[in-house]
Amino acid sequence: MTIIFESDCNRLRVFTALTGHDEDPVAEEVGAGLKASSKTLPSKYFYDARGSKLFEEICELPEYYQTRTELALLERFGPQIMEGFTGGDLIELGSGANLKIRALLDAVDAGQRQQLRYVPVDISETALIEAAEHLLELYPDLTIMGLVTDFHHPIDRLDPSRRKLFLFLGSTIGNLDEVQASEFLSRVTALMDDDDRFLLGLDTLKDVAVLESAYNDAAGVTAEFNKNILSVLNATLGADFDVDSFEHLAFFNRDEAQIEMRLSASREMQVAVRDLGLSFTLEEGETIRTEICRKFDRTSAEAMVRSAGLHIAEWYTDSDEVFALALLEKRSTAS
Repeated sequence: MTIIFESDCNRLRVFTALTGHDEDPVAEEVGAGLKASSKTLPSKYFYDARGSKLFEEICELPEYYQTRTELALLERFGPQIMEGFTGGDLIELGSGANLKIRALLDAVDAGQRQQLRYVPVDISETALIEAAEHLLELYPDLTIMGLVTDFHHPIDRLDPSRRKLFLFLGSTIGNLDEVQASEFLSRVTALMDDDDRFLLGLDTLKDVAVLESAYNDAAGVTAEFNKNILSVLNATLGADFDVDSFEHLAFFNRDEAQIEMRLSASREMQVAVRDLGLSFTLEEGETIRTEICRKFDRTSAEAMVRSAGLHIAEWYTDSDEVFALALLEKRSTAS
């Protein structure tokens, strides 16, 4: 089920609509990861209220360059990205906070903004509605249609007659492995017409020390964020992880060109997940992978999007090439 809300005279109307797709199979997803010989957990379970707050703190850390660099790129290149985009839908997948979309809304004049519709898509109903209400205070003439759903699910509420600019920012694409990224990008491509576009945020390959520092901050906020995934499972699935008996690990895997975040057991322990009827032993030093963060250059980014029927029309980056925004278009069948 997808929860949909729309702005109506500066107020939000909220209603639900059946999409024909079930909710994520939590038991299957978490259970399969914990039963595997190399244990994993899906990174979306970082984000309860505390996890969201911790991530906001991470974005302000001096070591975490991604958010401020991407925002600066949106502010600098926003007019070029939005040029000629009138009367269409800005569809932000995994929308989160408002700073980035505001950079694009501020890149157009009030008349053009009145013709736009903002379509945020996020899994948190509360966060999405609060963000939408704040946007309406800043832009009273803005039309908003929010979709409360996992961005991995098909989006079947878009108006095919309206031009679309999809946004997938924050280098979230890096949290998906090669197969997952291809499937996700292909689903978005299927929603695009020839004149639609897709703005993709990408963290770039760079010095390993810089990469690893961003996930091992001196204040320890990322470590708390990483451990929070266990607290979420304790609260939602009746697990009994001893959170204090895990250590945060984050390192760059050169072969896969990705940061890996893991939790390492500091002692042998028995763990039960009551709601899944699951119990298992963790050996001392055994790890659970909680997130991957793939890094790209233009060549690897082009290869990734090409497999989904897209190509890079514009490549926006900073002088040090710390982060990049790739503006994508559908690839013609002849190319």
